Amino acid sequence: DLTANQVIVRRRNRILDRRGWLNLGFRLAGLALIFYILFSKVFILCQINGNAMFPSVKDGDLVLGFRLENKIQKDDLILYEMDGQICVSRVVAKGTDYVDMDEDGYLYINGTVQSGEILYPTVPKTLLEYPYQVPKGYVFVLGDYRTQATDSRDFGSLPEEAIKGKVITIVRRRGF
Repeated sequence: DLTANQVIVRRRNRILDRRGWLNLGFRLAGLALIFYILFSKVFILCQINGNAMFPSVKDGDLVLGFRLENKIQKDDLILYEMDGQICVSRVVAKGTDYVDMDEDGYLYINGTVQSGEILYPTVPKTLLEYPYQVPKGYVFVLGDYRTQATDSRDFGSLPEEAIKGKVITIVRRRGF
């Protein structure tokens, strides 16, 4: 037999337990909403397939991009969508720049040979006529593994609106 005070205390405890679960539910929903907003509007996280950017980005690496970056510069790694797949490439030229390539594997931007840490030769493909002027509002992208990459030599300049984000960090998959 329970006394009246014991019944009241048990009811109050059940109500507090329900409030605790309800409070936890609201907190989890709020946390899920924050993550949704962050990864749909601010950041983009994707796993890269293929070796078009080898050795900078390897097959299976996770790439974190920042969606709100408005100023894309030459040499930036960007994420864009091509044929329903997120791709990563390096910006080598912007609107009004001239791009030229020769059969020896050299890349020229505005008449200046581009040298750097790219290990593979840059050979022209037949889609574009060189020297090629990048239209205003577009970027010219190349993969670092130039002999194997699908890039602006295959599909032309990329509109700046097609850029999904600027790469801010790479997580190597071999750590998983």
